[in-house]
Amino acid sequence: MSLTDVGAALLRRLDPEQAHVLALRGLARAPLPAPAADAPILRTRLAGLDLPNPVGLAAGLDKNGEALRGLSRLGFGFVECGSVTPRPQPGNPKPRLFRLTEDRAIINRMGFNNAGLEAFAERLSARPATAVVGANLGANKETEDKAADYVAGLERLHGLADYFTVNISSPNTPGLRALQGRAQLDDLLGRIDVARPRATTRAPVFLKIAPDLAIAEIAMIVEAAVAHRIDALIVSNTTLERPASLRSAHARETGGLSGAPIRPFAEKALVAAAEAAQGRLPLVAVGGIDSGAEAYRRIRLGATVVQIYSALIYEGPGLVGRIKRGLADRLRADGFSTVSEAVGAGR
Repeated sequence: MSLTDVGAALLRRLDPEQAHVLALRGLARAPLPAPAADAPILRTRLAGLDLPNPVGLAAGLDKNGEALRGLSRLGFGFVECGSVTPRPQPGNPKPRLFRLTEDRAIINRMGFNNAGLEAFAERLSARPATAVVGANLGANKETEDKAADYVAGLERLHGLADYFTVNISSPNTPGLRALQGRAQLDDLLGRIDVARPRATTRAPVFLKIAPDLAIAEIAMIVEAAVAHRIDALIVSNTTLERPASLRSAHARETGGLSGAPIRPFAEKALVAAAEAAQGRLPLVAVGGIDSGAEAYRRIRLGATVVQIYSALIYEGPGLVGRIKRGLADRLRADGFSTVSEAVGAGR
């Protein structure tokens, strides 16, 4: 077990949010060595971005871009920070983060707590030059015109991130998921599309959706994303569902559920998105991915790359390397020479 994995085990003894803060401080300050070079078979591309491997960090762990140097040394192919809102906000009252240890899951109702765009931009300006970094954009709780907040984030951070994610699927900001309806989605994505050419470079823009949508709703979102030149779809965010199998005493806490129990919901949404997209839109799979076998399964279902977060809390940072090794072994065993050859092979 590595020192970082030992540290993760010790942090699990603390209050979840306190552990989160300490983990970020450690990652920001620890002199971690550069990761070993990835196996060539893991190299891939996502929306024009060259990635050393297809295993990324999902948004939520580093909301303010405080630990990008340390995170970039854990072996991820790309790191997504945020969600960031134009104005700083404290988020929801505590407690708002819960470990469901028996279920290998997390429930959070953080509420987009972050230090705001200006602090975020300052940190991104000092990010590691060799890392692929994405910025996850959110809207302030009190903003009536939420689309304007996403445009503000895109315009302020252009040139500082390699890609942007429009997060309209957090369950913890009132009215946010309503942006997944067609009329509001067309307005939002249309305004995002208009704002993009103002930048000197056209960084890819992704859209992150909820796993609780019906198949027809996912199909509609895919069509809207294609129509408005969105570069990839992230499938998916946390769920409001509570499977009957949950055993933890925290199972009925309000907020978004992530981790192992979300796997069937995330997979169902991924299959629906892949069927609707028919190769027109790259997909990023998130939710319940905790092994090379599961990452490989999502890629075969249609994902170009995957992201992880909750599993790190239980497995430690060494999980990144284990997923990559398991994925590479499965690609070779099935006769694939690249990740892209395996995308959708199981559909």
